[in-house]
Amino acid sequence: MKLHARLTPARLVAWLALVAMLLITLLPLWMVVKTALTPNGMLFEQSARLRPEQATLENFRRVLGLVDPESSIAMGGSGAEVDFAKALSNSLIFTALVVVLQTTLAAMAAYAFARLRFPGRGILFGLFVASMMIPGVVTLIPNFVLMKELGLLNTMAGMVAPFCLMQGFSIFFLRQFFLSVPRDLEEAALLDGASHLYVFFRIVLPLSATPVATIAVLTGINMWNEFFWPYLVGRDESLQVLPVALQVFKTQTPQGQPDWTGLMAATTVAVLPTVLLLVALGRRVVESVQFSGGK
Repeated sequence: MKLHARLTPARLVAWLALVAMLLITLLPLWMVVKTALTPNGMLFEQSARLRPEQATLENFRRVLGLVDPESSIAMGGSGAEVDFAKALSNSLIFTALVVVLQTTLAAMAAYAFARLRFPGRGILFGLFVASMMIPGVVTLIPNFVLMKELGLLNTMAGMVAPFCLMQGFSIFFLRQFFLSVPRDLEEAALLDGASHLYVFFRIVLPLSATPVATIAVLTGINMWNEFFWPYLVGRDESLQVLPVALQVFKTQTPQGQPDWTGLMAATTVAVLPTVLLLVALGRRVVESVQFSGGK
């Protein structure tokens, strides 16, 4: 009886709307996976079906370089050659470097704004927050000129450098959490002779593991999907990250048309880490963002 009492017409409509939005969101992802599992010769024949007939993993083997070019063409591939295994490795290195450096520096800056007293603190924090309103395209040319003058074009350092400094959102987000950490713990440690650096790494960070992990996840997703800056700076094939490799693979058409099944297989590989992160940590990310907004 209680269940029927709770299931009002308004709730039913709300649930149906949520299910519809979920299906609309997941359908394109499923079509990508379905195409990746479809034999290349049957792609257009099965284009209107929701599930693949005679599903195969050969498309994944081709894009990961586990099949020689002749065999790939015989399977219906376009003959395009991109080292997706190397691109996957580059994406992992690029994302890991940015996540570690940006999260660490942002956490240290946020703690300074939350606890330390120094002249101009409020103005400087306001400038960091205001930087969130500046589109990334505005800093694109100055960053490119700087990397060129420093001789960092076509290097991993040049790809990573612009993303290593503190981001306004990360500082604002973490500062809200650091303000909620009890001061008594920090003051007791300082009275015992601990430095602010010791207090930050041994007391504050362990208590703020969830928000720091949230920033790391959000940064990681953004960097994993970053395309334009790595494409602009890391033009060398040995530095290509996955989004750039996907674009190059799409534009290579030795047989006259793109290798759609191979492209969708590579796209599935590229999307999978993001999906796994959101499934594993999505709830914590939402809770952290809600807490920060409430603060």
